[in-house]
Amino acid sequence: MAAADIVIGAEDKQPVLQLGAMSNRHGLIAGATGTGKTVTLQVLAEGFSRMGVPVFAADVKGDLSGIAAPGKPNRETDRRLGLIPHEGYQQRGYPVAFWDVYGKSGHPVRTTVSEMGPLVLANLLELNDTQSGVLYAAFRIADEQGLLLLDLKDLKALLAWMVEQSAELRAAYGNITSASVGAIQRGLLVLEEQGADQLFGEPAVSLSDLMQTDFSGNGVVSLLDATQLVQTAPRVYAALLLWLMSELFEDLPEAGDSDRPKLVLFFDEAHLLFNGAPKPLVDKIEQVVRLIRSKGVGVYFVSQSPLDIPESVLGQLGLKVEHALRAFTPKDRQVIKSVAQGFRAKPGVDVERIVTELETGEALVSALDAKGAPQPVSRALIAPPESRIGPLDATERADRIARSPFKGKYDQGIDRESAFELLKARADRASAGAAEEKAQAAAARDAKAAAPKPGAGRSRQSAGEAMMASAARAIGSSLGRQLIRGILGSLRK
Repeated sequence: MAAADIVIGAEDKQPVLQLGAMSNRHGLIAGATGTGKTVTLQVLAEGFSRMGVPVFAADVKGDLSGIAAPGKPNRETDRRLGLIPHEGYQQRGYPVAFWDVYGKSGHPVRTTVSEMGPLVLANLLELNDTQSGVLYAAFRIADEQGLLLLDLKDLKALLAWMVEQSAELRAAYGNITSASVGAIQRGLLVLEEQGADQLFGEPAVSLSDLMQTDFSGNGVVSLLDATQLVQTAPRVYAALLLWLMSELFEDLPEAGDSDRPKLVLFFDEAHLLFNGAPKPLVDKIEQVVRLIRSKGVGVYFVSQSPLDIPESVLGQLGLKVEHALRAFTPKDRQVIKSVAQGFRAKPGVDVERIVTELETGEALVSALDAKGAPQPVSRALIAPPESRIGPLDATERADRIARSPFKGKYDQGIDRESAFELLKARADRASAGAAEEKAQAAAARDAKAAAPKPGAGRSRQSAGEAMMASAARAIGSSLGRQLIRGILGSLRK
């Protein structure tokens, strides 16, 4: 066993290993609730940390934080160690950084609307094709107009401006209807009610802060507290994980062959990534999973059933750890049959039967060999973690957050000039210009009204002049009437 290998467990006292060099080929941990998936995740995360690989893991149930504290001797640990060759095993804690979108139980996690992108955001808002098209247009307009989309108020301001300017924008961007914009705005309101607006803004989390090692060379385990997020805003949780994968894929350089990955991601409740996702998004996930391994990143999905993962993604997963499944219904039996077909068979091993008989802490394991080929399935007893099984208490967690190197870096949000401020300034200038034009028009009307009539010498007449003018008008009027009467009288004769 090389230093860059992980003891997952053992079968008949023969170690079952995850090779470090194959760890960017991704993996799956599956099984019914209560069968030991979290412990398996913990064992793998510890192994990667020991080999100097940073880990990012979503803590959905709130019980992974114990990885920061040493485990305690107990009878079950002693029993497993007696059956599993595990050189160098010692009960210890691992370096952990805590993160939380809501900023309550860890450092705030933020990204910007621009970085999230229209594809993931459209899925997050559950938009139809027409509404998605308007959202894509919004991102294009923001780029061309030099408008930064950092938080939700930036996007809302841009959408409102697009409705006002829809006639001018139609030729370049198509029809932008108030109905489509209204649907997007309602979706944004729902996100705000869920508190998900806290995900968007600055300072955005730096990917380098998720790829740290400690002074001893151990990879830091970054734990995202996703307990509240999954319960109240599952689509936001999925969007965050998809954003993280996409950002890593776009930003990291090609890694080439290595004896270990640069970073490993564990995504619990993985079905949330794919539930209701449109085909373009699923295709994007498949592409990222396929290509991100060349960047040295391993992605490990955790779910109750392998069928929660699309087949196009499932086929790319090198390590498969299947805990017990239960056959209560015909559908359950169909799942078990599909699971069994996903393993490389071993002579004399009835996978369909065994997967229903596995005890807690046991799993069917198939890993890749040094050539990248799947090894025959093993019925393995999972190794005990070196760290604590179960969560830290509130005091322990607060102490580690207080001593974190990231303390203070992300605590205070920054609201710099972006689309909201720029569009407001434009509106203010337009309003001020309209007011000035109105004032100028009013002044022109007043000046015209006050100007002397053509032929008038002065704007005001003396009393004598007024009398003379009145008399002249009277005389003229009298003479005129006499003249007309004279003409009419002559016509009557």
